[in-house]
Amino acid sequence: MNNFIIISAPSGSGKTTICKYLQKLDSSIIFSVSCTTRQIRENEIDGKDYFFTSNSKFEKKIKDDKFVEWEKIHGNFYYGTLKSTLDEAINKDKMILLELDVKGAMSVKKLYPTKSLSIFVEPPSVEDLKYRLQKRGTDSNERIIKRLERLDSELAYKSNFDYHIINDDLDQAVNKIMNIIKNKNKGVIYGS
Repeated sequence: MNNFIIISAPSGSGKTTICKYLQKLDSSIIFSVSCTTRQIRENEIDGKDYFFTSNSKFEKKIKDDKFVEWEKIHGNFYYGTLKSTLDEAINKDKMILLELDVKGAMSVKKLYPTKSLSIFVEPPSVEDLKYRLQKRGTDSNERIIKRLERLDSELAYKSNFDYHIINDDLDQAVNKIMNIIKNKNKGVIYGS
């Protein structure tokens, strides 16, 4: 069984929206809640969207080797996945959805190669990605430029993923991903 469904994409490609949509379609897919030091955004809930924490608490968890993967993004904020979350999913034979950057995805795949299914989501174009980042209104122009600067390095990882989806139509992208999940986990009983 693939306990870990990894969704990775450049910022603004729709990975959060896709993850929420997948959960609506199949309630047995549990979202892995990551830790972050960035500020909480409007409509986000601590403990549901992320575990929001301070730099010092996050750095202590790094020191104590509590993360399976972590990274400091854009030189400002930490993001990371707790080992305990993944271990619990394996022990309880649950399927969890991980929304990770490309490096985090590769870390999880390396540590749990037989338990992971990785899917890279790509925007249809750079122009479309820029438009999406501006439209969501959560980032300054400077931050959008930083996110776009990472695009080439993130796209370079896509061949390391099990599957690659272009998100030019949300419904189609979600349906493709759901079909991949179901086909890879045939015979698995969900929602127990």
